[in-house]
Amino acid sequence: MSQVLHTPPPTRPEPHEDLAALAARHGLSVSGARPSLPAYVRQLWARRHFIGAFATAKLTAQYSQAKLGQLWQVMTPLLNAAVYFFIFGVLLGTKQGVPDYVPFLVTGVFVWTFTQSSIMAGTRAVSGNLGLVRALHFPRAALPISFCLQQLQQLLFSMGALVVILLCFGVPVSASWLLAVPVLLLQFTFNAGVSMVMARLGAKTPDIAQLMPFVLRTWMYVSGVMWSIDKLAGAHHGLPSWVAPVLQANPAAVYIDLMRFALIDSFHAGQLPHHVWLIATGWALLAGVGGFIYFWKAEETYGRG
Repeated sequence: MSQVLHTPPPTRPEPHEDLAALAARHGLSVSGARPSLPAYVRQLWARRHFIGAFATAKLTAQYSQAKLGQLWQVMTPLLNAAVYFFIFGVLLGTKQGVPDYVPFLVTGVFVWTFTQSSIMAGTRAVSGNLGLVRALHFPRAALPISFCLQQLQQLLFSMGALVVILLCFGVPVSASWLLAVPVLLLQFTFNAGVSMVMARLGAKTPDIAQLMPFVLRTWMYVSGVMWSIDKLAGAHHGLPSWVAPVLQANPAAVYIDLMRFALIDSFHAGQLPHHVWLIATGWALLAGVGGFIYFWKAEETYGRG
């Protein structure tokens, strides 16, 4: 009688170990997995040309349906400044005791509009571009950064009109105007960081975009856009002594007043908070670095669900 030999079945490795080893052997990675922070920065830098082109295209298309076209880039903040001048400067008398009030006001409106528009655009950066997010693979931080770059380009158009206004109201050209460059760089870093925070929140809860206009309007009123914060310190409003320094140190007020200091000769250093450049740099680093890391941590979730 012949003997039948039974060979034991080969032991099969654990499925997860088998797949992981196979993927590692062929250099594969999980699709959509969040890259490391250094790798994410490199991917973002590699797409810098896309960020610039996307921002320029959005800026060009913004007023493409309007008859006046790109003139609205300058006219919109100027009309806002005219309304604020009538309501706050004339009716409420905030121009009293403020030299060069029109340049003071227009500078504040232009710089504030840069922050306001960047944050509003950033809030919708992911939720408003889901088709692009789901169709293409790219670092999602490119979207809020490109929207901030778009608003910076728009501000540069407006700065041309601001220079004309300064000259018309007798503000002389001076070397301090060069300080506008580092102010804009710091403000752009701050705006981009806050925009990335709001982009992540807006991607998860789109209703935040409906709330932001009210938050930003309140922020504008306490940032000295239409009135001088330093006058509050010497005024008798029955407010605690710490209110004026806190208002002066809020980031929107810091960048507005630094721009006024750079461009308007009657706005002197005594109207700025102590260590103002350190405060401006601190806000830019806190928002820029912190916002970037906060956005990156949810990279794999954008466009899903």
